This record gives sequence, C-alpha cells and structure tokens, in this order.
Amino acid sequence: MQAIAFSKPGSPDVLSLQTFPQPQLCQPDHVLVRLQAAGVNPVDTKIRQRGTMFDDPLPAILGCDGAGIIEAIGTGVTQFQPGDAVYYCYGGLGKTGTGNYAPYAVVPEHVLALKPQTLSFAEAAAAPLVLITAWEALRDRACLQSGQTVLIQAGTGGVGHVAIQLAKLWGARVCVTVSTPDKARLARQLGADETILYPKTDVLSAVQQWTDGQGVDLAFDTVGGATFFETVSAVRYGGTLVTLLEPKLAHGSLKLARQQNLRISLELMLTPQLQNLAVLQHQQAQILRRCSQWFDTGQLRIHLAQTFPLAEAAAAHRVIETGSSIGKVALTIGADQSQS
Repeated sequence: MQAIAFSKPGSPDVLSLQTFPQPQLCQPDHVLVRLQAAGVNPVDTKIRQRGTMFDDPLPAILGCDGAGIIEAIGTGVTQFQPGDAVYYCYGGLGKTGTGNYAPYAVVPEHVLALKPQTLSFAEAAAAPLVLITAWEALRDRACLQSGQTVLIQAGTGGVGHVAIQLAKLWGARVCVTVSTPDKARLARQLGADETILYPKTDVLSAVQQWTDGQGVDLAFDTVGGATFFETVSAVRYGGTLVTLLEPKLAHGSLKLARQQNLRISLELMLTPQLQNLAVLQHQQAQILRRCSQWFDTGQLRIHLAQTFPLAEAAAAHRVIETGSSIGKVALTIGADQSQS
C-alpha cells in the first residue's frame, strides 16, 4: 500500500508517499480498517520535526486519528463486524505497523467507537484526539462542575473549540481568548459566554471584570509557554489550572500559583498508548462513544476548517504549523467521503 511516511526528521518536505506491506490481522482482538480519512494534529508535526516516540526504525507512518470502515475482524472481536464505520485515536507515534496516513490500519478493538452517523469520515477523523484531550482535561483532571466559570486559552483551536462545547454541556460558564473577530464569532456560535480579543485587550482585566473580581474557577491552557504563567493570575484562590504543555520555569514563576493555592494539573492523552495501558484506552473509547451520541443529537460539532488529499500531507502540516488555523485539518483517503 502507498502511505505517507518520513525516513528522517525535518521539515514537511520529508513527508512522502512510500510503499508498505498492507497490515495483517495477527491478534484475535484486532480489526483491519479501510481508512477513509485521517486527522492531522500538532503532535504529528512535532514527531515529524523531532523524531518518533518509540525506538522502532524509520520510516514511520504518522497520524493518531483515523476513521474508516472495518474490512476484517480477529477471531476474538465481539463488538464490531465488517462493514461498521468507526473512528478512533491509535498509532502514529512511531511504532512499527501503526499510523493512519495510509489506506489501511490494524487497531485493537478496545480503542474503537462507531462513527457518528451525522459526521463525514473527514469530520470523524478530525475528532478523537481533541475530544479525548478536552474531556480528560476538564472532567478527569479539573473535575469540572456545573455552574463553574472556565477560561479556555485559544478557544477556537482544535482542542479549544471542543472544550467550549463540552464545558457548556456540563453546565459551566465559559470565557475564551481569541485573536480575531471572526474567531470570536465562531466561539460564540459554539457556546462561549465571553470572548476576549487578546491582541487588543488585557486578558487578566477582562477575566476579572467577567468574574466580578474573583477569577475563574478553572483555566485550561492549550498554548503553553508564557501563556501558562500568565493564566495563573486569572484563576481564583484555590482554583484549578490545567495545561497541555510542560511548564518550563524559563517562561515564568510558580510563586503566585503557590500563594493562591492553585491546583496545577497536566494532561497528555497519549499516555495510555505510550505505556500500553489498555484499561485507560478503553475508557478513552467510551468518551468517543458518548460524544457520538452528542454529535448525532446536534449537541456537539467539529469545525473542520480544511481537508487535503493524502498525497498532500505536507501541505496540511504547513497549515498546522502556522499556529493560526481554526478548528481541525484532515486528510481524505478513501474514494467514499459520504456520511454513511
């Protein structure tokens, strides 16, 4: 099969169509998926730049998110059958035999969920990693409760735009930072109660005004770097700050966070895959199943900004690396891009 892979770290130009054997079912609990689309995430670009997260030899096929149709099942598979349309987050971190920038993938049954009927394959492929990340950050790490106030940094990014919707579904009041009026309008459409144009407005002052001087109960940093430390000032005494990036003291100090007795939490949804924690992978699939219901009832949506053919994966990476894209980007693979 022809898949997009890289043989050495570097710029998007290292991505190319390469020939690989079609993956085969070797485990009784695995399924063979004929992929129709693959999501493109910032982690894909980082792996391409820096190298993979496993020691397996290159070339490596990228892509954590996939959506497609089950072609065959192992003898131990009980929940799915050939012909089922599914979506999932699995592979693409450098382990040989995985990755979704390809026409076929073999994945374990416990990571799969049925594709939402209302989503196209491209929309479904764009969803898993960001859904799981936002869910775990808000619900599992921060224990978000109804009635709380939430600040989401970069509210219209891949993770941010679904975090808005999940927080609203759980009864929170949501404030987001955005860079343009168009992004502010999208954030409002997704349910945000307050939008802050950070290039023109002091974020801390705006948050203090919105919360009557209290600060938010929970802040969700999807940006990292100096933004993490700046966000500390927006959180109330005893509140919670969750970040997707590793805080580095070169960008600031935790002195105020300590004085305010903040709870600091880190979120990396890839950990179950990196450490082969099947129980947690099963829990992540359950998140996708719950979100499928919300997609199909119109309570949740994915903003798919752009799609590219598989062969143009390098162009998709360039879009991601601008850092200014809205929502998600996906690669289309199969001939059938319908919602069936």
